[in-house]
Amino acid sequence: MLRRLYTWTMNLAGHRHATPSLAAVSFIESSVFPIPPDVLLIPMVLADRTKAFRIAFVCTVASVLGGMLGYAIGLFLFEEVGRPMLEFYGYAPKFAEFQAKYNDWGAWAVFFAGVTPFPYKVITILSGVTALDLFVFTVASVAARGLRFYLVAGLLWKFGEPIRVFIEKYLGLLFTLFCILLIGGFAAIKFLI
Repeated sequence: MLRRLYTWTMNLAGHRHATPSLAAVSFIESSVFPIPPDVLLIPMVLADRTKAFRIAFVCTVASVLGGMLGYAIGLFLFEEVGRPMLEFYGYAPKFAEFQAKYNDWGAWAVFFAGVTPFPYKVITILSGVTALDLFVFTVASVAARGLRFYLVAGLLWKFGEPIRVFIEKYLGLLFTLFCILLIGGFAAIKFLI
């Protein structure tokens, strides 16, 4: 099934409605869809490199809006379903402790998930469940998704087809290492101060 979704998404890149399709895929990927928007973004930019940054903009905006949907799913469905279950089983106090810890580092979690291969949708929903400050969530989402999509589009704009193989193979790993070093640096500073 995953391969069929991937093939379907790749076929959208060459369609005359590719930009609205990219927006739709970017939006739903942020809360439920398993295929990242990069599979549309990459061939669309390669097809017309002059539109690279417009394509990255559409992808970023739609992804952040989709992330807000994920946030709303976590916020509203948790109150109606999740919280009563936690209270029934006596786990509400433990969740409150988890929530406080998550919200201390939530902006970094959103940023990390937004630029790495980690499923961004998991963090969007979790951010809603823990009621992470919506402004913090939005700023971290814009920064992360913008960095990810504009970097991919920029590399493709500059280098074209030869960079595609590199992006598809190594970009997720490089973003992950970057985020680990960034978060580790802030943790070290917090520990030392």
